[in-house]
Amino acid sequence: MHPPSLAVLALLLAHAPADDPPPLDEHLEPLRPWIGKTFRGELASSTPEKPQVDVSRWERALNGKAIRVLHSINDGAYGGESLIFWDSEANRIAFHYFTTAGFRTTGFMTVEGRKLTSHEKVSGNAGGATEVRATIDLGPDGTMTSKAEFLKEGKWVPGHMIRYREDPKADVKFR
Repeated sequence: MHPPSLAVLALLLAHAPADDPPPLDEHLEPLRPWIGKTFRGELASSTPEKPQVDVSRWERALNGKAIRVLHSINDGAYGGESLIFWDSEANRIAFHYFTTAGFRTTGFMTVEGRKLTSHEKVSGNAGGATEVRATIDLGPDGTMTSKAEFLKEGKWVPGHMIRYREDPKADVKFR
């Protein structure tokens, strides 16, 4: 008996079923559209003279019990890392966000379709912000929009607005 030819092997592999995606905690499944993607976006305040570019990478972590989001602005001038997980005591999706600026946040999020809504408390010096409310929309064309507002001195003030496009070649960088 002769081994199968390369052409036969290629044909078999082309029709082989795709691997199932790695499992996620069932409560994190609504976040799957973001997993494994890298996005690059410019902040609304970006100008040609002072560009502000954010790169954000979403990945499965801790055997699917968490999602890790890394991001950096302007090749590491600022950056952060989030771990998103199911908090069984609060019965909600929770996250911790750590930054290169030395502050951190803890919060909860809800997912409705391809829209995330979050509310977080700030620990440490974040330029006077004590809380953050944000939304992240993943559009049908794959673009992502992130908007935030900050609680400063008892008043909600506009924060950032960023429009992203998926960019697999973009890298999150830290200095």
